[in-house]
Amino acid sequence: MNHLALGVCDYPEHVPADRWEVYAKQQKELGLTYVRIAEFAWSLMEPHEGQYQWDWLDDAVNILHKEGLKVVLCTPTATPPAWLIRKHPEILAHDPQGRVRAFGSRRHYDFASQVYREHSRRITRAIAERYGQHPGVVGWQTDNEFGCHDTTRSYGPASTKAFPVWLEKRYGTLAKLNEAWGNVFWSQEYTAWDQIEPPNLTVTEPNPSHVLDYARFASDMVKEFQEEQVEILRELSPGRFITHNFMIFFPEFDHYQVSECLDFVSWDAYPTGMLEFFAFWESEETKLKYARTGHPDLISFNHDLYRGLKAYSTGKQTGFWVMEQQCGQVNWSTYNPLPADGAVQLWTAQAWAHGADTVSYFRWRAATMAQEVMHSGLLRHDETFDRGYHEVKSLQTEQFPIGDVPAKVALLHDYRSLWIFDQQKHNADLSYWRQVMLYYSTLRSLGVDIDVIHPESDLSGYQVIVAPALTLMTERAAENLQQASNHAHLIFGPRTAYRTESGRTPEDGQFGLLSDLVGGKLKNFDSMRPGLKETVSGYDVTIWSESYRPLDAEVLHVLESGPMAGECAVMRKNNVLTIGVHSSGLIHDLIRDILMETGVPVLDVPEGVRVSRRAGKMLVQNFNPYGVDFLGTRLAAVSFELME
Repeated sequence: MNHLALGVCDYPEHVPADRWEVYAKQQKELGLTYVRIAEFAWSLMEPHEGQYQWDWLDDAVNILHKEGLKVVLCTPTATPPAWLIRKHPEILAHDPQGRVRAFGSRRHYDFASQVYREHSRRITRAIAERYGQHPGVVGWQTDNEFGCHDTTRSYGPASTKAFPVWLEKRYGTLAKLNEAWGNVFWSQEYTAWDQIEPPNLTVTEPNPSHVLDYARFASDMVKEFQEEQVEILRELSPGRFITHNFMIFFPEFDHYQVSECLDFVSWDAYPTGMLEFFAFWESEETKLKYARTGHPDLISFNHDLYRGLKAYSTGKQTGFWVMEQQCGQVNWSTYNPLPADGAVQLWTAQAWAHGADTVSYFRWRAATMAQEVMHSGLLRHDETFDRGYHEVKSLQTEQFPIGDVPAKVALLHDYRSLWIFDQQKHNADLSYWRQVMLYYSTLRSLGVDIDVIHPESDLSGYQVIVAPALTLMTERAAENLQQASNHAHLIFGPRTAYRTESGRTPEDGQFGLLSDLVGGKLKNFDSMRPGLKETVSGYDVTIWSESYRPLDAEVLHVLESGPMAGECAVMRKNNVLTIGVHSSGLIHDLIRDILMETGVPVLDVPEGVRVSRRAGKMLVQNFNPYGVDFLGTRLAAVSFELME
C-alpha cells in the first residue's frame, strides 16, 4: 500500500458475538485496513491461572481475517486480572505517598516486580503461541499506554528492592554515587546500598540527583519489561511488526530507549483532550478558540516527536502510526466538547502530513459499560453511525501518498533534560514542555517542517538546529553539537547546559561543556512572578530571563529594565545563537532572521493556519473556526487543502 491506511480499535468482548460479523463487514465497507483488539482482555483469555479460553478470540480473529481485515493483536498486560492480584498483591504499585494502587481500573502493576514480569512473559508466550503465525495477525502492540495514570514510577517493595541494585550497577561504588549526587549536602551520604530508598516521603524536597536517577531507573524497568515481551513475540511470531502506543506529552520514561526494540512507533492522539488536560500554559482565550479542534501545534509536535524516536537507534526518521485517533468527544479531560465538523478529517490529514502511515480511530462502537460510557466511537451506543464515521467515509486516502517529510530544521528534545528541568522549575508558570513549545510554535508559524530528535542523534542533514531546553548536557551531546556547528546554525534557549549528567551544575558554571561553543558564561537569572516583566530591545520579557558575560561572543541584545538592566540577554558566536529570555516576539524575529540567513524557506502563516510537506505535496490546514484567505485560496473553517 503506497498511501495512508486507516484502522480502528475494536472490542469484540464488549458486545454480543452475533455483532462481530456485522461489524467486520461495516469496517471493510468503510475502507479500513487494520483492526486492533484484545489489549484489555486478559481475564477472558485466562479466567483462572493456567486455564485458557481462546474460543472467543479465535472466532473474533477469524471473522476479521475472513472479511479481509488485518488484525493487530495486543499483549493484555495493562490489566492483570483479579485472581492474579489476589494471589500476588505484591505486584501492585505504590503511589508517592506510599499508598497501594489497588485493583479496579487498569495499569495496576509495578514494572520492577519480578513476579509480575514472570506472568507477563507467560501470558505473552501463551497468546503468541496461539496466534503468532495466524494469517490474519499482521502485527502486535505491546501492553497499552505505558505509564498512563502516573504508573511508571512505583514506590512500593518491588521498586524499593530493585533500585539499589540498579544504582550499584550504574556507579560501582558508594563513593562515586555520593559524589555524583552531592550527598555531602545535608549529610545525605550513604555507607551501604540498602540504605538507599525511593525519593518520596522526604521532609522537604528530595535531592534532585536522587530523583533524576530514580526516573532513569523507572524508565529502564519499562524498557526491560517491554523487551521481554518483544523477545517472545520475535521468536513465536516472525514476520509480524511490533509497536507500542505511546501518549500525549508523556514525561515519565525515556521513549527513545523504550522504542529501540520496536519496528515502528505509535501514539494515541486526542486533540481536544490534549488542549484541556496538558497545556496548562495556554490562555483561556486560546483554549476557547481551539476547544473543538485542539491546538494545531500541540498535535503536530507529538507527531514530529514520535516520527523521530527511532532515529536515535536507527539513524533515520521512520513512518509511525496513530494507534488511537479521536473521532468524537473524549471522556477523560476537564471539559470534553464535541469536535467541530471536519475536525476528524483535518486530524487525519495532519497526521499523514507529519509522517503517519496509518491512522486508527478510537473506537468502533461507543462503550455501553464501565468507565468509558461517555467516550465516543465511530458508532453510537445504539449502533447508528456517528459524525466521525461519516467524515472517515468521505475521506479519500488515495490523495495521501507515503513518503518522506523534508525537514531541514531539527528541534532537540530529551527526557533527561525534561526530568531535571521540571524537578526544579524555579517558576510555577514554567515547565520543560512550555519552553519547548514556545520555540516549536514559532517555527511552525514560519511555515517550517521540523524533525524532533534526540541531541545525540545524527545531526548532519540539518541547516538549523534549535535546542529550546537542553538543560542536562552530556559529553556525547556536547561533541555532537560541536560537530554540527561546522555545518549548521545552532539556537539555544534559557537554562542550556545548566546541569551535568548526574544533575549537578558544572563546577565552572553554565555553560559547562558548551562554554567554548556559545562563547560566554551565565551571570544571573531572574524568575518573574505574574505581573513582573522586563524589556529587551523593546520586546516584553516575562517568566524567565538570563544575563550573560560574553567571552568571545557578540552581544546582540541587552536587558533594558529590571535588576540585570544593561547586561547581555542574547549573544552570538559565529553561527551559535543563545537566547536567555522568554519573549515570544524576540524569539520569533531572531529565529526568522536565522532561517532566512541559512536559506531555509520562510512562509509567514496566519494564526491557526499551518503548512506541512510530505511526498512532494503541501498540506495547508485551517484550525480556525472561521474561513481564512491564504496562498490565493479561501480555506473554509476547520478544513485542509492539498497542494502540489
